[in-house]
Amino acid sequence: MLNRCEWCLGDDLYLQYHDQEWGVPIHDDQKLFEFLILEGAQAGLSWLTVLKKREAYHEAFDGFDPQKVARYGEDKISELINNKGIIRNKLKIESAIKNAKAFISIQEKSGSFDRYIWNFVDGLTIQNRFKTLKELPAETELSRVISKDLKKRGFSFVGPTIIYAHLQATGMVNDHIISCYRYKELGGII
Repeated sequence: MLNRCEWCLGDDLYLQYHDQEWGVPIHDDQKLFEFLILEGAQAGLSWLTVLKKREAYHEAFDGFDPQKVARYGEDKISELINNKGIIRNKLKIESAIKNAKAFISIQEKSGSFDRYIWNFVDGLTIQNRFKTLKELPAETELSRVISKDLKKRGFSFVGPTIIYAHLQATGMVNDHIISCYRYKELGGII
C-alpha cells in the first residue's frame, strides 16, 4: 500500500487530486489562471468543496480562458451568481474578472504569467522536508512577497495563505510529507 499525505485520505476525489496533480509543476498559463480562480473561490471553504465544483467552474468560466473572463460584464456576472454549480459569491466572481485583467497585463509585460510567477523561485521547485502535516505552514515569506506583488498589480483574493496554496498546487513548492510516495516522485530527496 502506498503511503500518502493524510489530508487526501477518505475521499476518492481528494485522492485522485493528490496522486495526479498536487505539487506537479505547472508551466501552462491557462492552468495557472485556473488555480488562481479556484484558490480565490476557496477562501473560507474547504478545497474539497472547490474540487467538487471544478467541472462546473470550467464550464462557467469558459475553460479558464483569461481573455474571455476579462471581458465579462454585468450580464455574465448575474449568470454566474445564479449558477448553482459554482460558489455564488459576487465578490469572488468579480475578483476572478479583475484578476483576469491583471493576469493579462502580467502576460503582456513578462511574456507569460508562467515566467513571472516562476521567477520568484528561480524556475525551480522548492523542496521542503516536512515529516508531518502539522509542520506545513499556512503562509511563508515567499507567499507574502508574491501576494504583495500581485495586489500591487491589481489582483484580489490573493492573500499570503491563498498564494501559498497556489505554490503548493502548481508545484512551486513540494509540500508532500517526506514519507508520502509522491515526495520523491516530485524531486524530494530524503
